[in-house]
Amino acid sequence: MAKMTKKHKEALAKFESNNEYSLLEAIELVKKISYTKFDASVDLSIRLNVDPRKANQMVRGSVTLPHGTGKEKRVLVLCTPDKEEEAKAAGADHVGLDDYVQKIKDGWTDVDVVITMPSVMAKVGALGRILGPRGLMPNPKTGTVTMDVGAAVIAAKAGKIDFKVDKFGIIHSAVGKVSFDANQIRENIAELYSTIIKLKPSSAKGTYVKSVNLSSTMSPGVKVDEKSVTTAS
Repeated sequence: MAKMTKKHKEALAKFESNNEYSLLEAIELVKKISYTKFDASVDLSIRLNVDPRKANQMVRGSVTLPHGTGKEKRVLVLCTPDKEEEAKAAGADHVGLDDYVQKIKDGWTDVDVVITMPSVMAKVGALGRILGPRGLMPNPKTGTVTMDVGAAVIAAKAGKIDFKVDKFGIIHSAVGKVSFDANQIRENIAELYSTIIKLKPSSAKGTYVKSVNLSSTMSPGVKVDEKSVTTAS
């Protein structure tokens, strides 16, 4: 296990790591104990009572956070020539098809979101083993396989995020920056949380949300009282 840094120990000393805090208390705590020199990302982890190995218990979707994540999204649009102007006008950083497909096959993945069209999915599908593990594979469920590429680019730039449970049944997502005020972070969390609740699989039995944790880049995690998140949303 990695040796705990002095700053990490100091951060841990500022709160009771076994306590559950209300959402606003947790946000204020995370802002206080964040010790990076840069504007750290605030991250939410929600452990769900699902088995992601079963197709009918996979929880995935997308949501537009009211205040964005504070991170500029680099967007690649893989489309036919007739859609290139629409994608560029909407603010896409990279637009094209065959040349970018080749670049990705050669190992280039320097983007945050990939958007494409149904008609070119055969070409894009071949990139699954490269894009999939990086969470970049376009998917109709998250609105990144669409004929309306312009709207998809605008949504991605405006704070739309995609999420899905990992193999442990946990959803991890950035919900803002430490520099955001507490209410902006709270409203972002409420939007994400209510979306996840709506996606509860009918086959999931018992308590759906097992635990909620909030942290910032490199800071310890703070346990959040799940009831306070429910009332916030």
